[in-house]
Amino acid sequence: MEKQRILDGRYLRMAHIWSENSYCVRRKVGALIVKDQMIISDGYNGTPSGFDNICENDEGATFPYVLHAEANAITKVARSNNSSEGSTLYVTASPCMECAKLIIQAGIRRVVFSELYRITDGLDLLRKAGVEVVHIQ
Repeated sequence: MEKQRILDGRYLRMAHIWSENSYCVRRKVGALIVKDQMIISDGYNGTPSGFDNICENDEGATFPYVLHAEANAITKVARSNNSSEGSTLYVTASPCMECAKLIIQAGIRRVVFSELYRITDGLDLLRKAGVEVVHIQ
């Protein structure tokens, strides 16, 4: 258990570093999907491929087409030869409801996060689906 706690902390720190790739101003979020102690996918919040790397409008509101880090990591692994079945998602902020649905459907069994987002309905759904949720501050 101690080894898992140490690994969780390391992967979460790596997700924080990965979040630095985001062009979003309001919040930078990073995500890693790990299976059998291998990183099989990564993501950060940002615009879809081919869009300008601008996440917010002039008033600072996030554009509705900006993808969350979890969604980017899950869709990236879907395009690879890997499977996220039974994996762990490390994400810098707790997942929203939409990302929670993707996490469940992707077969991810654990979610480890550091920042508790003000809306917790995504975490509630994950727990209801039997996904292990770990909060490491």
